[in-house]
This record gives sequence, structure tokens and C-alpha cells, in this order.
Amino acid sequence: MAWMTDSGPVAGLLLAAGGGRRLGGRPKALLEFRGGLLVEHAVRVLREGGCAPVYVVVGAGAAEVRARLGATADVTLVENADWALGMGTSLRAGLAAPAAAADPATAVLVTLVDQPRVGAEAVARVLDAHRAGARLAAATYGGERGHPVLLAREHWAGVARAADGDMGARAYLRQHAAAVRLVECADVASPDDVDTPDDLGLLR
Repeated sequence: MAWMTDSGPVAGLLLAAGGGRRLGGRPKALLEFRGGLLVEHAVRVLREGGCAPVYVVVGAGAAEVRARLGATADVTLVENADWALGMGTSLRAGLAAPAAAADPATAVLVTLVDQPRVGAEAVARVLDAHRAGARLAAATYGGERGHPVLLAREHWAGVARAADGDMGARAYLRQHAAAVRLVECADVASPDDVDTPDDLGLLR
């Protein structure tokens, strides 16, 4: 069941549009992991952690992702035609979708498709911080801020304006650091990215 705050459920927002340039052009969403695709695993993590509905921003490999997830209940695919310009464009597209929809979600929890060791426990911890009143929250790993990141609805427009290139929400969170609830997750997750062929070991 999705976590409920006083104002509504929290949607999951999965950024999965990257083309895997440093992986030789292999879209990260389509990498094989635990008998399926990495994007399927990441959607499952958001659901099991308590998010509903789930929005998945796709770009490179969009047709293949749609073929696998298109009929999945409570999953909305958001196509980002500008995905090659950086993660900031995917974050903007992802935030625009629930904002424009008839969606009761009053916050989103953002995760990245290329972090297979960030699981449902980390998602649930960050959601717990929101349930306790945080309007901005982020997982930390040894004190270093990472994902998941929780953004209450009143922050979406500001985050979208500040998102640029591969920065995502980083600049906005830095500007509002005093309001960000930090949630240590190093004991249950690891923020390692699958970026290069050497990182493919993270999928085994």
C-alpha cells in the first residue's frame, strides 16, 4: 500500500531515459538484472517501498521499455524527446506529468534506473521522513546526499526551473539545504551507478 500523508499519496518518479553513452550506447533501462530488465526492477523497488502511482521517464530505448511496461497497472510512461541533453530534462518531464494529470499525489519520490543497489528499504525510509513532516528529503550515504529524493508538490516548479544538464535537483536542494531532511541509508543501500563496462559487475 502507498504511504499516505495528510494530503495524499506519494508518486514514484523513475528517471530511465539515458542512452548509456559510456556503455557503448546500451540504454541502462534495458540492461538485464535478476531475470528481467533493470527498469522493471526499479519500478518494483518504488512500488514495494510504498510509492503509487509510478511515473517512468523514458528516452533511449523507449519503444522497448514501452513493450515491457506499457500494460503495467499504475505505471505511466513519460517520453522525453530531449533525453540526450541530460538528466535535468528528464526530471522536468517527469515532474510535469503528475502536475498535469488528475493525480492526487502531493509529493514525488525520485530514483535513478542505474542504481540497482538502492532498494525498497531506502525508499521506505525517505517516505517515512515525509510522513513525519518533511517537505524535502534525501537519502544520504556516509553523509553524502544521494537518491531517493522526496519533493513535495509545492517544490516541483522550482526544481523544474533549476534543473539543468545533468544536475537534476541538486542545485535546488543546495539552495534549500536547511529544509532538506537527510535520511542515512548506507546500512540498507548503496548509491553505486552503472555508468561504464567496469560497473556491470553491480548487476551480478
